[in-house]
Amino acid sequence: MVLERPSEGVAALRINRPEVRGALDRASLQQMIAYLSELEAEDGLAALVLSSTDPTALCAGADVNEVLDHKGGVERMHEFSAVYTALEAFPAVTICAMVGNTVGAGAEMAAACDLRVAGDNLKLRWVGGLLGVPVGPGRLTPLVGLAAARHLVFASPVVGPEEALRLNLTFDVVPAADAHDRAVEIGTQLASRPVPNVRRIKSMFREFEETERRTLKENQLLMNFQRHSTGLPSGGARR
Repeated sequence: MVLERPSEGVAALRINRPEVRGALDRASLQQMIAYLSELEAEDGLAALVLSSTDPTALCAGADVNEVLDHKGGVERMHEFSAVYTALEAFPAVTICAMVGNTVGAGAEMAAACDLRVAGDNLKLRWVGGLLGVPVGPGRLTPLVGLAAARHLVFASPVVGPEEALRLNLTFDVVPAADAHDRAVEIGTQLASRPVPNVRRIKSMFREFEETERRTLKENQLLMNFQRHSTGLPSGGARR
């Protein structure tokens, strides 16, 4: 993970694992949680950008080549849930630059953010339904509606940039190489306003959308899935 400060009042947290298309291992998750905790305490922050150093992929999900025993698998799932929750509850506006492979955990992180910019190479996909993983409905439903959320989770189609626009999963499509800069530009615009006001409006949206109850239940189901069934694959299983 790379933490950058592109402008006053804006931080950027960038996934830096191009060799595995941004797939996250436990060390990356723990670093991400630590950065989010550190940034959460900064009252002067208006916006947080979530992006990748690799314009071909934001995050391809969990790094299933990481060898984990059952306990490690459960702890990894807890860390993923902690990342989703931290992004969703983050007090500043979160802006995700979705590029290339934005799959599984990548899609969940994007859905947990307030705003999303899409690269023109976007391949957005919720794969939980294919693997039997109970994830997706909690964050996706308020974004796209119940019927579209069911289709995206059950059928698991690859969503390109134009379809993401149609579904209101993004409001802006740019060349993939420019997605991070576009997200920073939006964050800088927000930071030019009184920061307490920006953060107050963010908290209003979070209260009114009532996502917290749904995602709390979803996180509980995720943990039970990892503890008591096959769980996410690891140790060289195919991604």
